[in-house]
Amino acid sequence: MEKTLDLRAAFVEGMSRAATFVAVATTDGEGGRMGVTVSSLTSVSADGENPSLLLCIHHKSPAATAILLNRAFCANLLAEDQQEISNLFAGRSASDRAERFDRIAWEAGDLGQPVLAGSTAVFECRLATALLWETHHIIVGRVASVRLSDNPSALLYGQRAYRRAIHLTPDS
Repeated sequence: MEKTLDLRAAFVEGMSRAATFVAVATTDGEGGRMGVTVSSLTSVSADGENPSLLLCIHHKSPAATAILLNRAFCANLLAEDQQEISNLFAGRSASDRAERFDRIAWEAGDLGQPVLAGSTAVFECRLATALLWETHHIIVGRVASVRLSDNPSALLYGQRAYRRAIHLTPDS
C-alpha cells in the first residue's frame, strides 16, 4: 500500500472508488422550491416512530438552506436512465436553479415536496434534525411516505462516472 503525503487528495480518490446510488433531494415551502443532486444518502433505521434517512449537503447549497427552512424534503432515488436529471440538479447544465423544475416532470407529494417522475424510489420526509459539520449539513429525516416504481434499477456513480449495477454470478 502506497503512503501519500496529501491526505485530502488520497481521501477524495479513495471515496471516488466507492460506487453509490444517485439521488436528488428536493424541497418546497417558505424557503423556496429547490433541488440538488446528492450521493451521500443512506438509511439510518427502519425501526422507531418512523423509518429515517440521512443526507449530506454542502453548506453553501441553496437547497440545504431551503430544506432547513421548509423542514421537509424528498429524496428521489434516480433510475439508471436519469443521468440528465442528475446533471441538471448537479448544476452541469445551462439552466439556472429556477428553471430546473420546468425542465422535468414532477408532482407534489403528500407533504407537498417535489416528487420526480421516473425515480425508482421516493422518500418524502419531515426534517428530524440537522447538524453543520465543517462544510456540510448532515440532515436526518423521518420518512412519511415511500413510493416505489416498477423499475428497481438505480443510477450509480463511481470512479467519477455514471454506472449501473449488474448481477455477478459466483463464477464472475
